[in-house]
Parts: sequence; structure tokens; C-alpha cells
Amino acid sequence: MLKTYKGSCHCGAVRYEAELALTQSSYRCNCSICRRNRFWLCRKCGVRPFGIGKQTPMGKMYGVNIGCLEGVTEEELSKIPITYVDGMHDRWQEAPQYTSHL
Repeated sequence: MLKTYKGSCHCGAVRYEAELALTQSSYRCNCSICRRNRFWLCRKCGVRPFGIGKQTPMGKMYGVNIGCLEGVTEEELSKIPITYVDGMHDRWQEAPQYTSHL
């Protein structure tokens, strides 16, 4: 079931709302963009709360950093399913060989 969540970067300069079902899988990718986004600085605090992919295998895609959602408990976060994708090698239907660092 979709629920509206609010999210923001750490300092609150960037804010958003998103309708999400936290029972659906989240994605972790090893492509060059996702690998470098682990610490992508914005103008204020350096937390990247969301992103927009324009040329993905699914077309235009919106992604939110689930760690930036407000009012979600540690327990709820720990239960979100994770799908690993091998974007580094354009194998979007397969998990990469190594995932612990993602």
C-alpha cells in the first residue's frame, strides 16, 4: 500500500514528498553513478536525498534515499527488501558478484 512520506537532506535545505510502499524492493547498484553517490556533495550539507535517472533501462526513474525519509523506524528500514543490480556491466537483471560494500 502506498503511503506519503516526507524526506530531506540532513540540514533540511532540500525537502521532498514521495508516495512509497516500503514493502517493495529497494535497489542497490554498483554502476559508476551509484558508487560515487555514496558521498555526493550538494551545496549545503552533502546528503543526497533523491535523484532522477533520465536514461535508465526503465526510462525516466525517480529514486529516493530511504535513509532520508522522516518517521521511518530502524526496524521498518531493516525490513525493506533489497535487490542488487549489476549496473557496472549493464546486467540490470543480475546481482553483482560483490554486494557487501553497496
